[in-house]
Amino acid sequence: MLRGRSLSVTSLGGLPRWEAGLPVENLLLFEVSWEVTNKVGGIYTVIQTKAKTTADEWGDNYFLIGPYFEHNMKTQVEQCEPVNDAVRRAMDAMNKHGCQVRFGRWLIEGSPYVVLFDIGYSAWNLDKWKGDLWEACNVGIPYHDQEANDMLIFGSLTAWFLKEVTDHADGRHVIVQFHEWQAGIGLILSRARKLPIATVFTTHATLLGRYLCAANIDFYNHLDKFNIDKEAGERQIYHRYCMERASVHCAHVFTTVSEITAIEAEHMLKRKPDVVTPNGLNVKKFSAVHEFQNLHAMYKARIQEFVRGHFYGHLDFDLEKTLFLFIAGRYEFSNKGADIFLESLSRLNFLLRMHKSDVTVVVFFIMPAKTNNFNVETLKGQAVRKQLWDTAHSVKEKFGKKLYDALLRGEIPDMNNILDRDDRTIMKRAIFSTQRQSLPPVTTHNMIDDSTDPILSTIRRIGLFNSRTDRVKLILHPEFLSSTSPLLPMDYEEFVRGCHLGVFPSYYEPWGYTPGIYIVDRRFRSPDDSCNQLTQFLYGFCKQSRRQRIIQRNRTERLSDLLDWRYLGRYYQHARLLTLSRAFPEKFHMEPTSPPTTEGFKYPRPPSVPPSPSGSQASSPQSSDAEDDDEGERYDEEEEAERDRLNIKSPFSLSHVPRGKKKQHGEYKN
Repeated sequence: MLRGRSLSVTSLGGLPRWEAGLPVENLLLFEVSWEVTNKVGGIYTVIQTKAKTTADEWGDNYFLIGPYFEHNMKTQVEQCEPVNDAVRRAMDAMNKHGCQVRFGRWLIEGSPYVVLFDIGYSAWNLDKWKGDLWEACNVGIPYHDQEANDMLIFGSLTAWFLKEVTDHADGRHVIVQFHEWQAGIGLILSRARKLPIATVFTTHATLLGRYLCAANIDFYNHLDKFNIDKEAGERQIYHRYCMERASVHCAHVFTTVSEITAIEAEHMLKRKPDVVTPNGLNVKKFSAVHEFQNLHAMYKARIQEFVRGHFYGHLDFDLEKTLFLFIAGRYEFSNKGADIFLESLSRLNFLLRMHKSDVTVVVFFIMPAKTNNFNVETLKGQAVRKQLWDTAHSVKEKFGKKLYDALLRGEIPDMNNILDRDDRTIMKRAIFSTQRQSLPPVTTHNMIDDSTDPILSTIRRIGLFNSRTDRVKLILHPEFLSSTSPLLPMDYEEFVRGCHLGVFPSYYEPWGYTPGIYIVDRRFRSPDDSCNQLTQFLYGFCKQSRRQRIIQRNRTERLSDLLDWRYLGRYYQHARLLTLSRAFPEKFHMEPTSPPTTEGFKYPRPPSVPPSPSGSQASSPQSSDAEDDDEGERYDEEEEAERDRLNIKSPFSLSHVPRGKKKQHGEYKN
């Protein structure tokens, strides 16, 4: 436990200064989310990466609250007994009254404590809790909405737990941060029961905004024109929308993750966020300057092994001249930009074929969907690859022994005779095993809704079926990556390091982990223009030399400090301090301050790094594997690194774009 740490902060970066510091040991901090130990989408990553910074700051007074699922508990949580007396007594009280509450440490960096509620075990209380919600805010939940029913159980258990905690808090003040509408019922019930807690509600994306964008509506340019109640009712989510909106207005402090989402929330949820809390990264720093380059090479080799198996029999492209691209996240076809990405890949394939490029692009779609299992052809490909590897090793060992014996005798062996008939037979059989009558599959799993799946339907329309003539190959991996997978045994972080480029041309992007090198304009351009812009970005990247890609990777690694939780975590700290002053004004006071802004990170571009590429730019030379080919480039690695370090030291020199002022296209480039 970190004792004596004070929560007082300076006014650096527009953040407030407390009149007096508040020791952490006098507080208990809880974060509530449906994605604690339960990977559904991006909020899981936000909480997982932020946990270390928060745990370092709060020590044993920091707890995460989420749902209990047996598989997640077995693989992600180490069970233990709570040290904190208030938490232990709250769990005991609930368990004695027919609940199942689990406790342990989440096995991630920071090892934070987690409190997990078994939803199914308490489902018998559902009707009673529906009545409690109706009395609290006049919101009813349809019986057929299973997800909303689960959230009601989760929220009711959360409010019950917080009541027990505050009853035994021994003078400690309790701060609770609720993430998204799924956790919001716990906030609503807590305020309705007048629990003595300070509450923060964080929306990472508005519920209705997500639905409207998925319907291909020009959302951002018509925010002030929607009939909110009508739109929510037509999509049969009115009760969920009411739960989200009630949560927003019940919270002492309301936060969201970006300026654009703050404007969205003000229109959709009718409350302006008090603080913008941008999402960060837990950036791992390396002792050796180029250690991350070595990691890229190592993880790229693993991806290459998978590709060798997946494309067996059609492996007529050079893997050393192959670029690996990916898109990942929640399966929202248009919101996440999979539609525009696929169309751009079709056009990129045409450009690479037309210019007779020797570059091949393999693109992974990592988006979870409903599947039966791995498909047979994909598993067979990895089995064939392993068989060929074993065959090559056995022949190599025999070859090596014969060569060794010949050299001992002082002879140079006849290479035509060093392989006997059996060896040649084994190799011919191995070659025959690589023959296939079908094209390499575009998906690794058996899709349940194959005929209506949006990605597969688009692939059929644009005709990218992984044929030999295609320079762009597609692989849909419809589940999240895992190091225990029998097909592609890699964690997501490893996979990202092994790829050359992530592409996230989202239309609905509240924040996300997409601070890209190139920015596609999705708001003030037509879809076709945005698609052409993305195509030119991708084509320009394919034309870069290996040296240019290394320069970009070096710079991205350095600039990642701008998004580290060590910096961005202070916005969360600001929200907690503010909620204490509002929840307990008689004890805590905060000087007035305008909410900090996250617009406009400023850093210079080195002259050697090409700007957003286009097909005609001379600064993006034809692809070359030899790093020596670009010796004429004006680039000093140490000079650029020092310039970046100076800018990273003060990352909050932020400029605010006034609301209503439209950015010009050039302003999106960085």
